[in-house]
Amino acid sequence: MLWFLFYNNKLLVKINNDTIAIPNKKDLTGLEIKLEREIYIGSFDNSSCFAADFTNAPQSLPDGFNYMSLRKLFNKSCEDMFGMAGRAYQIMHWVRKNQFCGKCGSPMENKAGELSRKCPNCGTTIYPHISPAVIVAVVKEDKLLLARNINFPNSFYSVLAGFVEPGETLEECVYREVKEEVGIEVKNIKYFGSQPWPFPDSLMIGFTAEYAGGKIAVDHVELLTADWFSCSNLPVNIPNNKTIAGRLIKWFLLEGIYGLCSNNKR
Repeated sequence: MLWFLFYNNKLLVKINNDTIAIPNKKDLTGLEIKLEREIYIGSFDNSSCFAADFTNAPQSLPDGFNYMSLRKLFNKSCEDMFGMAGRAYQIMHWVRKNQFCGKCGSPMENKAGELSRKCPNCGTTIYPHISPAVIVAVVKEDKLLLARNINFPNSFYSVLAGFVEPGETLEECVYREVKEEVGIEVKNIKYFGSQPWPFPDSLMIGFTAEYAGGKIAVDHVELLTADWFSCSNLPVNIPNNKTIAGRLIKWFLLEGIYGLCSNNKR
């Protein structure tokens, strides 16, 4: 039995020679922490997994234990572990936001047999919230569109992304987001892949698209700048291949719909 435990939104982990592990029930025996909002979240490495919060943190943790942010864990752990930790983080975020029924105000309870919460008073049942967002690699001849978001670190560039609106298809969202953010139109929108992104509850849905017309006109609301980059002059600071943004850029570099960059390595 593994426990994904959060204190101030950081995960409690065991670290041994740079190897990160999730605590089991035995590991928690001497910590004397009080768990809150416990919930079953599935299985990992043939072990049942639970998530919970705790607020009575010990003054000092035993040797080998530490707190780690989810973003740091993303860079240091394997994909499977981060996937489960991200699931735990997202579920706990949902549980914290739904302590009381939005219809009658009664305390909510975990529903047995499924991942949901139910009001014992009026019967309202809710499920984990997921925010779908598109992310797209737009190609013009032999160049890729990259932009700097206002929240990005200095000189960091990535492909465009944005949240899906009610009543909108994913393809319509791609078209709208590109038009709103940089003023151009796209065509030949094709599905690429997806990635859960628990910051706090997104699902990134990747696409590729071709430039169809217009000149870049940055909105300056979400973006600072945007431009076309060839395979040979990509910015130094771009997403790594553990992210779907990085994989879209790698697709442009190594495969590309025009086959112009197949010999480039990054």
